[in-house]
Amino acid sequence: MSSIVVEGGIPLQGTIGVLGAKNAVLKEMISALLAPGRHRLTNVPDIVDVEMMCQVLEHTGCKVSQGEHELWVVVPQDLNPEAPIELVRQMRASIVVLGPLLARVGVARVALPGGDDLGPRGIDMHIKGLEALGAEFELVHGELVGRIDGRLKGAEVELAFPSVGATENLLFAGVLAEGVTTIVNAAREPEIEDLIAQLIAMGADITGGGTSLVTIRGVDQLQPVEHQVVPDRLEAGTYAIAGAISGGDVTVTGCMPDHLRMELRKLEEAGCGVERGEGWLRVKGPDRPSAVDFATLPFPGFHTDMQPQMVALLSVAEGTSVVTENLYDSRFKYVGELARMGADVTTESQHAIVRGVSRLSGCPVVAPDIRAGAALVLAGLKADGVTQVHDAEHIDRGYEDFDGRLRSLGARIERS
Repeated sequence: MSSIVVEGGIPLQGTIGVLGAKNAVLKEMISALLAPGRHRLTNVPDIVDVEMMCQVLEHTGCKVSQGEHELWVVVPQDLNPEAPIELVRQMRASIVVLGPLLARVGVARVALPGGDDLGPRGIDMHIKGLEALGAEFELVHGELVGRIDGRLKGAEVELAFPSVGATENLLFAGVLAEGVTTIVNAAREPEIEDLIAQLIAMGADITGGGTSLVTIRGVDQLQPVEHQVVPDRLEAGTYAIAGAISGGDVTVTGCMPDHLRMELRKLEEAGCGVERGEGWLRVKGPDRPSAVDFATLPFPGFHTDMQPQMVALLSVAEGTSVVTENLYDSRFKYVGELARMGADVTTESQHAIVRGVSRLSGCPVVAPDIRAGAALVLAGLKADGVTQVHDAEHIDRGYEDFDGRLRSLGARIERS
């Protein structure tokens, strides 16, 4: 177990670039399963989740090699249609191998997913959607086993909620299905748009990316491609809030500010100076932020994975903020750790009441997941004294060299 130790009170200054999106690259690695041959991804972050997804692909029979921020996947003609429990339990994204394996092999065996413990995140929509295309499922010794008779058949699938994972699984299944598949109430996230762009480059026939109605006309086969991963809006947003909470002046490059419209708007409401241009954004932190209310929602709403970082900022704001978490039941698990630092946050059901305090105090805390771990480090940037964030390996799942990159902005921070 590793820790990140940060000394507060230093306003961050400077410019920092972001890499490819964790929530895009993992699925774009999986999409390679749809086409035998050699695929190449660029702008790939060096994070633990990418390493784990490499292991998932290798278990199916692929050969994976990595360079500096690039990755090659050589997909065989014959795949092992299985994602084992020791890998899937660590990374929920693995569940979207169901679609490609069913489409390519006609069978898929996938352990029920794990990943960050953010409360119940069922896969019912994945299963019902794939069943509409002709798949049959059964649970066998903790494995979800899916089978199809012949070829998947296109169908109209209406999602009860714009689930990113279910949308991805239906995209993967539909591109090689017979006929037309329509996803109603599809997820609209930028990472979905980027995945669709990759699939179209592979030869898929998809329209409606970025809207809630996506139409897929199945094709007989796809081919390998080279694809650049879309910038990580969550990494960009985290560094923006790092600048804000420290009272600093941080410019983030290699990003797409339009992917952070709501988050940047809320930073402006909190009193931050925000500038944006093509491929960059700049945030200047106020002496003390103002209270802001917000609710997490699917894109283009406020991203749930930016909620902990924003709560860290609001914990030192002037006034009381109300935060509503609409996606994950257990997203507020980190609040007790933030309270150890002196924050005044109370939770009830999906709401958090954040009463801003004038100062935080550094102390040992524990990171419960990726984004909460990052938020605790950000709180440490503002706190008096030294904050030690334990279980920092959670942070490594979604951020490349998080402490080193904050250090490049002037933070007094180290790994222990």
